[in-house]
Amino acid sequence: MVTGGVVAVVDVLRFTTAVEAAVSRGVAVYPWRWRDESAGEFARAVDAHLADGKPGAASLSPGSLAALDPGSRVVLPSPNGGACAVTAAERGLSVVAACLRNAPAVASWLLQHGGSVTVIACGERWPDGSLRPSLEDLIGAGAVLAGLGGKPSPEARAAIAVWHDSEHRLEETLASCASGREQELRGWTDDLRYASQFDVSPVVPMLIDGAFRDGNTIVG
Repeated sequence: MVTGGVVAVVDVLRFTTAVEAAVSRGVAVYPWRWRDESAGEFARAVDAHLADGKPGAASLSPGSLAALDPGSRVVLPSPNGGACAVTAAERGLSVVAACLRNAPAVASWLLQHGGSVTVIACGERWPDGSLRPSLEDLIGAGAVLAGLGGKPSPEARAAIAVWHDSEHRLEETLASCASGREQELRGWTDDLRYASQFDVSPVVPMLIDGAFRDGNTIVG
């Protein structure tokens, strides 16, 4: 059980990658656990767009968030990454969102922050709601952990090993894993390609007052 420090949530396909895409545009992202009527109620309460995936609306697709204006707000429902972020925040923990695009930036930020670090590879869910471990999140977690140095736990060393096995063929690996194949079947090839890019973003989304904003602006 996580009891203190900072939690880095990794949900490469697609929550934390979508968060990176939005925050890099200056959009505040409110995570939400459920994709039901409560998400709409919450969006109205915080005066935000709801990323519900309806035609013309924002969704978990990073490309869909490009239409949002800087300074706007969006509620991003996700039973995986969103749920992990909300749960960690409710326990009084600092939360950052990591993906392959910003893994080195997040690792650097965590080193500056100091203290204990927990990296959560969120995984997916099977149709019956049970947890499905996801390779892409293990790779993303390993990418963050590899940048931290120190004395990682055995579990962290395993994630780092998976990262090093995949780092020179990320797009191929993500496209061929279970989650990636699902993305391609749904026609989300552009999202998959976007998520496969490594070390292209300096943004460190941090959960501040209920929304992810760039944590770089508060380091000092």
